[in-house]
Amino acid sequence: MSLELYQEIIQAQKTGEPRVLATVSSALGSTPRKPGASMLLRPDGSFIGTIGGGCGEAEVWQEAMETMADGQPRTVVVDLTEPTDGDDKICGGVMRVFVERIAG
Repeated sequence: MSLELYQEIIQAQKTGEPRVLATVSSALGSTPRKPGASMLLRPDGSFIGTIGGGCGEAEVWQEAMETMADGQPRTVVVDLTEPTDGDDKICGGVMRVFVERIAG
């Protein structure tokens, strides 16, 4: 995680503002990011960090916003092995991303 991400977590905990952390917990095959890669989401949907971009990151973002609303942690499986109509699932691997609300 980047220093900027840690600083935002600390600030959010001080103010009680909600944040959701999405962290790649495992990666099999070719994936855009490896375990430990993280992104931190804010209530307005903006975020810092990345877990790889494209439709896989959008899928995790959607689940992270659910966690923002209900506080329930979840694991999102991002399957990059299936061909799609676009070019953003071309890696060929599978990532598991753990999503948790860490402040608020």
